[in-house]
Amino acid sequence: MPDASTGDGVEKLLQGKVAVVTGAAQGIGLEIARTLHRHGSQVVLADLDCDGARRAAAGIAGAGTDCVGTACDVTAEDQVKQLVATTVRDFGRVDLFVNNAGITRDASLKKMQVADFDAVITVHLRGTWLGVREAAAVMREQRSGSIVNISSLSGKSGNPGQTNYSAAKAGIVGLTKAAAKEVAHHNVRINAVQPGLIRTPMTAAMPPEVFAQREADVPMKRAGEPHEVAGAVVFLGSDLSSYITGTVIEVGGGRYM
Repeated sequence: MPDASTGDGVEKLLQGKVAVVTGAAQGIGLEIARTLHRHGSQVVLADLDCDGARRAAAGIAGAGTDCVGTACDVTAEDQVKQLVATTVRDFGRVDLFVNNAGITRDASLKKMQVADFDAVITVHLRGTWLGVREAAAVMREQRSGSIVNISSLSGKSGNPGQTNYSAAKAGIVGLTKAAAKEVAHHNVRINAVQPGLIRTPMTAAMPPEVFAQREADVPMKRAGEPHEVAGAVVFLGSDLSSYITGTVIEVGGGRYM
């Protein structure tokens, strides 16, 4: 029988599946891509930073052809269409599509510019909507597929200085539930993940005292790791979650429960 483990005794839950991850050149997106590949998936890493996506793919799979990096601006309709079409051309199908790409433009309500609001809303909401629309179109024809949208606990509780980001992340939850209702009868599932305080280069740049206070507010008394977000995505992309759609999984150590 073929080896169905990840190499460390863990069963490969995504063996033979094809996944796309946006915003995958670094941070949580990169860890999601790495973990999906570790669980047997062929992975397309898409990012505005094409060179970064290609380096990330090479770091995951070396010279292997089952993990590739490509350029994609998730706010551009034609580029998202091309991303999905190229994945189908090269790999034959799309089983899992992860809408992870995002940006921040933090400022107080008083100081935030309209351009800062629009940029964050466009990347997160239009980008996720385009990804959902294009991936779902392929998955409907396949009669199978899973879409995972990365929201944030900021979209549940709201963070000061992030009226744009919190609004966008809350909108992703509504988008997820509405789209899930539209495509459920095609055997296409759409769910969201809401990370809380996760150790990434972005949170590492926070003032130490601010990070420490936020960590203290987490019932588990620690920040999460990127692989813990990735684990939720693996679950939602696998057959273990075959009867789960329109849900939101919080990966926040119990924060805001």
